[in-house]
Amino acid sequence: MNGIDVSFPGAAIGALGGLGLLLVVSGARRRAIRLDERLAPYLRTQDRTSVLLRDQPVRTPFPTVERLLAPLVADAGRALERFGSTASDVRRRLDRAGWDRSVDQFRARQLVWGVAGLAVGTFAAVALAATRGSSVVSLVLLALLCGVGGVLACDQALTRAVRRREERMLAEFPTVAELLALAVTAGEGPVAALERVTATARGELSTELRATLAAVRAGAPLSRALEQLADRTGLPSLTRFAEGVAVAVERGTPLADVLRAQAQDVRESGRRALMEAGGKKEVAMMVPVVFLILPVTVVFAVYPSLATLRLGF
Repeated sequence: MNGIDVSFPGAAIGALGGLGLLLVVSGARRRAIRLDERLAPYLRTQDRTSVLLRDQPVRTPFPTVERLLAPLVADAGRALERFGSTASDVRRRLDRAGWDRSVDQFRARQLVWGVAGLAVGTFAAVALAATRGSSVVSLVLLALLCGVGGVLACDQALTRAVRRREERMLAEFPTVAELLALAVTAGEGPVAALERVTATARGELSTELRATLAAVRAGAPLSRALEQLADRTGLPSLTRFAEGVAVAVERGTPLADVLRAQAQDVRESGRRALMEAGGKKEVAMMVPVVFLILPVTVVFAVYPSLATLRLGF
């Protein structure tokens, strides 16, 4: 027994020492500095993007607080990216919504909404615990669900903003296409027609056309700038518009006819969408008619007869 008692602590110490040595070796291998990491502090990367096309960062009125909370927000953003939408998807939706903010700023907003939802859930859990004495597990789940609901609500708010903006752009597209067709028919080129329309029109689509003109002035070809417009919006109508204008400019086909045809197509698609929405509303209106109004009508029609039969008996 004494031999076992003496040898067991020694074996445990040896195992712990071997495990520690293994951790040190594995950590040293993981932290091996590569050549590009050694040269990175001595090299300065240059942003070759034009100043007109470069995204200007939006600063908060509290830069010190922003610098202190930036690492925490970045970690929270990576955590949200694992369980929610990716950074590329958020960036694309921010561009489609026309929001002038970065992905990190949107993640910070999601974090604020989640904390607000967690606070509301905690308040509700405390109120339920004080009044009904619910179990601790259910109250904790309620608070966590409210926090997750706040994060998801922020994401859904971005999606709704994208949908509303795209609807406004589709409503503006036929008018803008007609104005472009009139300008081209009057003898102006595509770029001059875009400048004239963006100078007179107001709306979401004219804002996107101004960004396209900025890209053209910065040196990008018109076809490439229109492709970027289609990529930013993601609307099939604007994609066809960009392709049609690019093909008309390259091949020399009449641009006014192409623009008028596309405007007519958008009007027809809007009319079809309106008819589909009307059909869905008509079906939805049948629910209160069948389940609320019709039973009340039947009761008013049958009740006097039942009352008369009772009096007769």
